[in-house]
Amino acid sequence: MSSERTEVQVRPGVESDLEALTDLYNHYVRETPITFDTVAFTAEERRPWLLSHPVDGPYRLMVATSGDSQEILGYATSSPYRAKPAYGTSVEVTVYVAPGTGRRGIGTLLYKALFEALADQDLHRAYAGIAQPNEASTRLHERFDFRHVGTYREVGRKFGRYWDVAWYEKAL
Repeated sequence: MSSERTEVQVRPGVESDLEALTDLYNHYVRETPITFDTVAFTAEERRPWLLSHPVDGPYRLMVATSGDSQEILGYATSSPYRAKPAYGTSVEVTVYVAPGTGRRGIGTLLYKALFEALADQDLHRAYAGIAQPNEASTRLHERFDFRHVGTYREVGRKFGRYWDVAWYEKAL
């Protein structure tokens, strides 16, 4: 990727994005504790995840692309918080940016588009779990008025050590 800034476009994710989205996510699976998945996925294994985020409703997938090449620079999702019916007005949100594209405002653009898309949905709260430490993610969530509500200590084990997850919530 060149260092010159290109226009970033945000749009709903589509099935043709599956391979690139899987590659992006697998980077975080293999290289970081940001996700607690521990084994990389094939695109076919990720297909149900992609299809669980339609272009309308409370569970969305927004994709950021470079304006010139349409290269995927990141994505944000809203997903069910928990399966029980009373949780239906809550979503869990997450954002991933492609390696080497941090500090370009892509996460901000993705969350802005995601929360605009969710504005007319029957939703009350958004939740985000952030594996610690992750200052960039914490700053992003605080920028969108998330507040820290607690930390699960040593809740996940990856790369031979235990990781904390800080939980944040935002009123919708």
